[in-house]
Amino acid sequence: MLRLPPVSRRSVLTGLAGAAPAALLGAAPARAATSDRPPTVHVTARPGAEAERLRLAQALRGSEFTATGFYVPPNTPLTLNALPYDDVVPTLWIGLWDYYGAITAPRAHPLKPGTNTISDPHGGPVYLTLEGNGERAAVKIRSGAVPMPTFALGRTAEADYQAALDALTDVPYVELTAPNTILTLTREGALLHRDQDHEALLRLLETVIASHAAISGLDGSSPLHRRKAGPYHFTEVSRVPSGVGAYATHHYNGFPRAYLDRLTTVEGLRTRGWGLYHELGHLHQQMAYKPGGLTEVTVNIYSLAAQRALGRPSNLLTVDAATGLNSFQSARTKFGGAGLAYEKSFSAYEKLVPLRQLELAFGEDFWPRLHRLVREENPQSDWTESAKRYRALATYSSRVAGRDLTSFFVDRWAFPVDGTGRAELAALGLPAPAVDPATLTD
Repeated sequence: MLRLPPVSRRSVLTGLAGAAPAALLGAAPARAATSDRPPTVHVTARPGAEAERLRLAQALRGSEFTATGFYVPPNTPLTLNALPYDDVVPTLWIGLWDYYGAITAPRAHPLKPGTNTISDPHGGPVYLTLEGNGERAAVKIRSGAVPMPTFALGRTAEADYQAALDALTDVPYVELTAPNTILTLTREGALLHRDQDHEALLRLLETVIASHAAISGLDGSSPLHRRKAGPYHFTEVSRVPSGVGAYATHHYNGFPRAYLDRLTTVEGLRTRGWGLYHELGHLHQQMAYKPGGLTEVTVNIYSLAAQRALGRPSNLLTVDAATGLNSFQSARTKFGGAGLAYEKSFSAYEKLVPLRQLELAFGEDFWPRLHRLVREENPQSDWTESAKRYRALATYSSRVAGRDLTSFFVDRWAFPVDGTGRAELAALGLPAPAVDPATLTD
């Protein structure tokens, strides 16, 4: 099961010159290191990860990196010029996030205007961050960095990417980018499935990310409801504990090599990508209605949304070979049983059923509306206040539905909504639903 340390949330799940790295996501294409002119990477300032987490009322910070397409070997002096076009200077980062690895995080190297020389003991891919609101800066790389094999959606031809893989054999990392995606792989990992259509793969990742934004109500209707600034970072990590298939924590999603058949193949991501949909979901979960008992449940609101966006059948309709029942059906057999308790009586997928039933009862815009309302009101609670967060789930759901959902949450599904929560629901003065949501199924 998921352990929840204070600072992270991890989830468990069974031609070379023509191939110059393109730094998307606010950065202009960088020239290959063999060019006659030093490569320049441009970056545009955007809100920082913590500011975005607070705006979105979420539990985890997302990535704030701009990819450069360059790699620095260990203990190699990197010389560059920092160009503060709007009187701001970016921070340069070297390395990768790898929560369970020997080296767990990239290293930040603050820059000063003009010439900088940096040496990093571990080396790694190079990124930039620049916090602000549209200010511009750039970094001109003089020496020490080498281009990685890169594929940028809409900018890189497949043949050029394949040529870079063949030519840049001494570079240990490969990176694929799109407007909302950074996918960082080891060279060995990238070669496992190099035969894929990488344009299609990145478009598929962008579709999954868009599905999560849509169900989060990030429709751009106001600055509060715009999508997260910058990309999401998906990273091949060196190791995970036994039983862990992938994980989510601040800044990125980590995937071991064993998961790459689903992360880096088009068909695998489309048909067996629940793990990625789930881990990305953790970077969208809102805190207000996520007690500890729902950390691995509300995350799958986003997983189901991804399945629908990709035209895939819902995991809730998978029939258990032993019982012949899907999750809707098996859950109903438990209603009204002695000692029924939501957290203990239902399986993982059965726990997800009531959250899907709210959409079936009150419209596919139910969760987008709830996300927007939570961002607008931004209720506060401590990690330990599970009762308060269960109350928030029930009361916010009732307000969005315009119906009193006490019976649905308390009587049918046995959510632990306490007396205070039941009083708050009654005080809303809402009518009962015309149809019992607990009877609905896909």
